[in-house]
Amino acid sequence: MTEAFQDGWGWWVIALAVGVPVAFVALTEAIGALSRRGNPIARPLRMLRNWVIPSGALFALLAFAIQSPADQVWVRVVATVFGFLLILLVLSAFNVALFANAKPGSWRERIPSIFVEIARLTLVVIGLALLFSWVWEADVGGLFTALGVGSIVIGLALQNAVGGVISGLLLLFEQPFKIGDWLNAEGVQGRVVEVNWRAVHIDTGSGIQIVTNATLSGASFTNMSMPAGPYSADASVSFSTDDPPHEVMALLLDVADGLPMRSPGERASVLYAGSGSYAVTIPVAGPADASVALSMYLSWLWYAARRRGFALDGDSTDPLAEPHMLAHALTVIAPTLHLREEDTEPLMSSARLERYGVGEVVLPSGVVPDEVRVVVSGRAAIAVEADGGRIDVGTAEKGELIGQTALTRERTQAVTVAGEILTVVVLPLDVVDELVRTRPRLASEIGESLELKRAQAQARLDELGVARGSLGSR
Repeated sequence: MTEAFQDGWGWWVIALAVGVPVAFVALTEAIGALSRRGNPIARPLRMLRNWVIPSGALFALLAFAIQSPADQVWVRVVATVFGFLLILLVLSAFNVALFANAKPGSWRERIPSIFVEIARLTLVVIGLALLFSWVWEADVGGLFTALGVGSIVIGLALQNAVGGVISGLLLLFEQPFKIGDWLNAEGVQGRVVEVNWRAVHIDTGSGIQIVTNATLSGASFTNMSMPAGPYSADASVSFSTDDPPHEVMALLLDVADGLPMRSPGERASVLYAGSGSYAVTIPVAGPADASVALSMYLSWLWYAARRRGFALDGDSTDPLAEPHMLAHALTVIAPTLHLREEDTEPLMSSARLERYGVGEVVLPSGVVPDEVRVVVSGRAAIAVEADGGRIDVGTAEKGELIGQTALTRERTQAVTVAGEILTVVVLPLDVVDELVRTRPRLASEIGESLELKRAQAQARLDELGVARGSLGSR
C-alpha cells in the first residue's frame, strides 16, 4: 500500500474514483439549470460530461494509474481520442462565447454560418495535425506543403467559380440586404425571397429572377427597404392645357388621399410641371405597397377625371356622356322612383350619369349629401368605419338609393364604396324633393328603406360586439 502511494498511482486511482462521480453530479445539476433557462452554455457542458471527462479519465487511468508505457498503442489511441474531443470542446465553447449571444446588427450576428464552419474545420484539421505530431510523432510538414500546393492549383483552375463563391460569401457577411427587402439591381426590381452562397432570388411579380452574387458584388444596386421609410409611389400624369391646373391638382390629391395603401397621417403631394404635366407623390408604408398603390391610383384617376370632365392624357371622351345612355338609365331606375313618361324630359336636363372604379368611395361618412344616387349597374358596399378599419353592414344593388339622408338633412354614418364597376344616376336634391312631394308612396318607401338599412347596420355591429349607438344610413 505504501509503495502504491509512493509511486503515485494510488493517488490517481483515489482521485479518479472520487473526482469523476463528483464532476458528473455537479455538471448534471448545472446542465439542468442552464437548460431550463435556455442558456447555450449547456451544450458544451453536456459534451464535457458525456465525452471529455470519460475519455480523459480513461487516459489518466492508463497513463498515470496503471502507468502504461507512453508508446503503447492503446495509450496513444485513447490520448488521440481525448485530444480530439478536447479540441471540439474548446471550439464549441468559443462558438457559444462569440456567437450564441451576439447582439442584433453586430459583426458576430451578421457573419454567415458557412464562415464559422470553415474556420472550425480549419482549426480541427490543424489541431489534429498537431495532435498526431505529438502523440504519434508523425511528420505533418509534408502534408501541409502538399495541401498548400494543391489548394493553389485548384484555386487557379477554378478561379472563376471560386471567385463567384467568395463574392457570395463576402456579400453574405456584409449583408447589405436581407430576405424580404426590395432591391433594384441591374434593371431587376422586386422582393428578395432567397439568399445563398451563389445567387440572390428576387420575386419581380412576374417570376423569380436569379442574380448571381458575383454580379451584385461587382455592380451597384439599390436597397429600397433601407433605411426604413418613408416610401412613396410616384406617378407622372398629363391633362389638357385647357383644364384648370388648381382644379386638376385638387382632383389628384383627392384621389390619392382615398387610397387604402396611403400611410396614415401623411398626405400626397402634387407638383405642376407645366404643359398639362403633373408629378404625384403618394406616401406608402413600404416598397411592397408602391406598385399596388400606383396601379389603383391610375385606375381610379381615369374614372374621377371623367366624372369631372377633365382630359386625362388629353382624352376627355366618355361613353356615359351620350344622351341615349342617360335615357336608358332613367328607364332602368323608373320603377324605383315611380317615374312617369312625362318625367323623362325634365330629368334629362338635371340628372347625370357617373361611373366609379372598384374600391372608390362613392359617398364618405360624416357628410350631409346634397345629391341622391340611384344604382344603375354594379354593386356598392356599405361599411361603418371603426377602430381604423371598415365593417361591412350592407350593400346597394341595382335600383337602390345611395344618400337617402339627403332627404332628412342628416349626416351619413357609413361610407359607401364601389364593390364593382359601379354606374349611378345622380339626382340633385331639389329634384328628389319634388319627386317625393308629388309621390307620397315614394316618400314612404324611402323612409322604410332608410330605417331598414339602419336596423341592418345596427344588427351587424351588435353581432360583432361593436358599440356605435344609433346609426345613420347612407
